Amino acid sequence: MVGFLLFLILAVLCWPLALIALVLFPIVWLLLVPLRILGFAVGGVLELIGALFMLPARILRGAR
Repeated sequence: MVGFLLFLILAVLCWPLALIALVLFPIVWLLLVPLRILGFAVGGVLELIGALFMLPARILRGAR
């Protein structure tokens, strides 16, 4: 809601900049989608590596 109000203020004060922002926002969002997917993949790989390093300690600790 705050973002929308800021956009309305921008539209009133400087409408060409508001139009450029309105057009560029979806393009930038689409360009960042692959980086989000890459972030999820890297996070998953790092969690897998962490789990593999902790596996011997969990085995030696035994069941609780």
